[in-house]
Amino acid sequence: MRIKIRKGDKVQIISGPLEEKGKQAEVIKVNPDDATVVVQGMNVRTKHQRQVESQGRTLSPGIVKFEAAMPVSKVMLVCPKCGKMTRVSIQREDSGKVTRVCKKCKGLIDE
Repeated sequence: MRIKIRKGDKVQIISGPLEEKGKQAEVIKVNPDDATVVVQGMNVRTKHQRQVESQGRTLSPGIVKFEAAMPVSKVMLVCPKCGKMTRVSIQREDSGKVTRVCKKCKGLIDE
């Protein structure tokens, strides 16, 4: 599966908990093998970490909050030109360069 969302893109959450639905944020990490993305400040999870000592390092105990991965189908790209949620088409140039194009305003996303 080819993921058309990349690191650094602005996306909008289209489904999920009501407090996150409709919010816009930046993509921190993309995992194409699992078709998941990590979005900044969204899908925040809490982990209770105990103290671990290994290889001369010590991880401090406590409660750690982190952004968990979410399926790429739960987010939609926000076009930097028109500012609307959009689907993305792929355009190939004669030189072989691949660019992403907004389906609403027909503007280039990659510049």
